[in-house]
Amino acid sequence: MSILCGVPILECVYCLGCARWLWKKCLYSAGHESENWGLATAEEFAPVPRLCRLILAVYEDDLRNPLWAPLGGYGINPDWVVVKRSYEDTGGCAAPYMIYLDHDNADVVLAIRGLNLAKESDYAVLLDNKLGQTKFDGGYVHNGLLKAAKWVFDTECELLRDLVEMNPDYRLTFAGHSLGAGIVSLIVMYAVQNRDRLGNIERKRIRCFAMAPARCVSLNLAVRYADVINSIVLQDDFLPRTTTVLEDVFKSIFCLPCLLCLMCLKDTCTLEEKMLKDPTRLYAPGRLYHIVERKPFRIGRFPPVVRTAVPVDGRFEHLVLSCNATSDHAIIWLERESQRALDLMLEKDRIMEIPAQQRMQRQESLAREHNEEYEAALRRAVALEIPQAAYSPSYGTFAEVEKGEGSGSSSGARSSLLSFKRMKERWDNFIERLFDVDESGRMVFKKSST
Repeated sequence: MSILCGVPILECVYCLGCARWLWKKCLYSAGHESENWGLATAEEFAPVPRLCRLILAVYEDDLRNPLWAPLGGYGINPDWVVVKRSYEDTGGCAAPYMIYLDHDNADVVLAIRGLNLAKESDYAVLLDNKLGQTKFDGGYVHNGLLKAAKWVFDTECELLRDLVEMNPDYRLTFAGHSLGAGIVSLIVMYAVQNRDRLGNIERKRIRCFAMAPARCVSLNLAVRYADVINSIVLQDDFLPRTTTVLEDVFKSIFCLPCLLCLMCLKDTCTLEEKMLKDPTRLYAPGRLYHIVERKPFRIGRFPPVVRTAVPVDGRFEHLVLSCNATSDHAIIWLERESQRALDLMLEKDRIMEIPAQQRMQRQESLAREHNEEYEAALRRAVALEIPQAAYSPSYGTFAEVEKGEGSGSSSGARSSLLSFKRMKERWDNFIERLFDVDESGRMVFKKSST
């Protein structure tokens, strides 16, 4: 009898847990995760749409006669394609990729396409992993993606070294989408550890843009390599929010009724502190850029806003219940919305008529701010007792900038400086209060309402 009396209590607890789970899923839509992040600038975000188009070009069989080119074309010169590998060339060890020598942007680019739903080899790469299976540089990484990354690097390192040495002013950029994003992220980490095989290239010349990446590195590595890896996520994209095990992906997307109870209880009862201290838990790598284009309880898409940060906690931990969770993962939508966001940034800069000298100062300020944000993330990882997290000023590509500014400046003085992005936001708000834009696009003083 006493057991039966406890059944209604258990039902109430279960219903409250499900209600909290459902509320969290709905609450974390519309960019809630990144609401406290800073706004990205046009200078740092400019490569994203261009690299998205380059990744799309990998899908083409004949770049001179493209079949699926986006509006405006791919914007590439087929004569600058150094090598293009297909599934037959890779033997299923990695997704198809292309090496492109971009003379217009002083870039040597290796671009890898995303998951092919019709290829068993791509599924094999994703499924080849168990939590805690593979260690790398003091952390854990996805086993299958690391194997694919090593295969691509070992195959192309000599060619990349020759291209970098022949073009000493060019940067070495790795770009990928979905499955390819996870591969290029681990290629960069592996390349940083083996720079001697690339002609001892400087770390600051290496960078990665991972579009809609899979969760492939542990938290300490995700923060430590934030100076060379940039992850771009469109609104409610499901993949950066869930594990890379294929069965879990489908469970997370469709929420089958038979698994709903287990998922509700697991998501409700698991504390964030416990997740952060799990050394084998994988995350989206590097600095995060979140493109937000929808608002809660609103219909349609709004002008996209790009927010960026190097978060330690809150790295897209919650899957979002959204009808756009899968469409936001598509490279086509990512290219389209990133281009819209960049156009809005450039238009805003044009209206403000920023002089060239101030643009250079803004780029220097941006580099300093990224360095401060990067160091703050490393310190926070240590403060939160993230497993194997360690703060070391030797990490990162900005150490030379710090030395050039003089070693006498203290960390307290640097932390007291006002963030450039916050200054920019305050300045923008100040300008909007004083000026309007007329029909010709020029700024004029606002007329007094009185």
